[in-house]
Amino acid sequence: MTGTRRLRGGNVLARALHEKGVEHVFTLAGGFCNPALEGFMECQMRVVNCPHEQVAGHLADGHTRITRKPAVCLVGPEGFANAVPAIMEAWGERSPVIFITGSSTLKRQGAGGFKEIDDVAIAGPLTKYSASITDGARIGEFVDRAWKIATSGYPGPVHLSLPVDLMFSSVDEDAGRDERPFHRASRPAPRAWPDPRDLGPLMERLAAARRPILIGGHGVWWSGNEKKLEEAGRSLNIPVFNVPYHQKLLGEESEAYMGLADRHQYPPYCFAAEHCDVAVMVGGRLDNQMNFGNPPMFPESCELVCVNGSHEELELNRAADRVLLSDPGAFFDSLMTLAPFDEAWLDINRVRRGEWVERTLADLDADNEAGAAKGEKMHPLQLAIDVNRALSEEDWLVFDGGNTHFWSEIAVNVAGWEGKKLAGVLHPGSYSLLGVGVSLALSAKNTHPASNVVLISGDGAFLSGGLSIEAAFQEDCPITVVIDNNGGLDCISQQQERLFESGTHFATDFRDIPFHGIFEGMGGYGELVETREQLGPALGRALASGRPACLNVKAKGVISPIVLATTDRRDKASIE
Repeated sequence: MTGTRRLRGGNVLARALHEKGVEHVFTLAGGFCNPALEGFMECQMRVVNCPHEQVAGHLADGHTRITRKPAVCLVGPEGFANAVPAIMEAWGERSPVIFITGSSTLKRQGAGGFKEIDDVAIAGPLTKYSASITDGARIGEFVDRAWKIATSGYPGPVHLSLPVDLMFSSVDEDAGRDERPFHRASRPAPRAWPDPRDLGPLMERLAAARRPILIGGHGVWWSGNEKKLEEAGRSLNIPVFNVPYHQKLLGEESEAYMGLADRHQYPPYCFAAEHCDVAVMVGGRLDNQMNFGNPPMFPESCELVCVNGSHEELELNRAADRVLLSDPGAFFDSLMTLAPFDEAWLDINRVRRGEWVERTLADLDADNEAGAAKGEKMHPLQLAIDVNRALSEEDWLVFDGGNTHFWSEIAVNVAGWEGKKLAGVLHPGSYSLLGVGVSLALSAKNTHPASNVVLISGDGAFLSGGLSIEAAFQEDCPITVVIDNNGGLDCISQQQERLFESGTHFATDFRDIPFHGIFEGMGGYGELVETREQLGPALGRALASGRPACLNVKAKGVISPIVLATTDRRDKASIE
């Protein structure tokens, strides 16, 4: 080692990330981060300059979710405060994003330096690892540690703070290279293999089961084992469900896939839960969405098994009857050694799904007919179904909002039963954070430029994060945004109307906003849609425009099943 060439700390940071294989950095360029930006430029890493730090964080999150490879969000001190919601969203989805703050000077820490903020403490509860780099010679070491923590075990976001005096000061190019690890390229994350003493009895129990179900969670996606999940369901005749608020593991058209493990958005799950004898949740958490493992989500008659790839996941699943520490892929390999279960069990679940779809469409047709007689606007479920039907298997669908999200989940299941296959589906994670839709749609378009990407967004969700559409113009990413415009925060107003003694809602209405005009003013395509008959042709024109486009669809407010359940005291205990 010569130690003769010296680089700014920010440049060393960029090189360390480049060595790990980072290809995309999302930022709002600021003075605190200039040396790092110079380093990214010299390493020829793609840097996307965003209109807001929260947008940068959501884009990094979306890119990481799709590629399953960490992306970087780089912000300054005050920008870190703007990026906190994105950190929270990544934390809820266990997305291994690397958040980096160019922070106030280290040598005057605690003395009120320029833009000083305790970013390390703020990020701590929302990341797997949050630390301040204290020595320029250790920059590579901190990057290596953060990367391995982010990608190993139960993955999740990490945060590094690089003080501005270290960002700008000179460091030996090979600093720290005289210590292990000498090679710091990315390596596959370690996987946990099951202890035979635990695996054997579990396989015996599953072999004796008559009506098992599989529920896939985050761990299946991040370990890359969704195909093994589908194979196990299809080959062994096991109905497969997906935890809510998580990226789709299987296409809705899959033979074994039934829908969400949710009693309200997918009522046939009630039948499966009540009649199954063993429920196996792989890579998931017994959190509020799973009613903490309790009835009626999992009846006492059902044995609940949790399979997780890390100890930290298992610690969240203390309520399970059995637990297994195992990489999801290794568990599925063992599961596939069992004989297939009675095909009648899978068939009856498919029958229940088909009956639910038929009933849902019949109710929707009746509502459409009655609404047309009254001159009502389009039903949000019809909007979502029609958008699904217009897309091809190369296209991506994103949705964002309250009721808009819930109706879109139902529409995706209905369209999947009809045979609709999509390239991918994205939506907010477990925190249900409004305003992430545009950023997730941009991520899908960035990673799949030949695909059409359509976002169905509530009007409130678009107002929360819609100006991020500027990044679509700047990066030449023609996504299409379909606004479910019901004139307010309908999800909240409907709850108020059932909660308030007056039976009215308060502080939830919007004025009539010309969302399509905003796109037109920015150089995109915009169109107002007021009837169902106008929607299909308008969507075709928007996709053909080759520009960021908006369809401002006037829809009526209809309470979704899950919002109705939250306001019903009898059902509330099953979802909270």
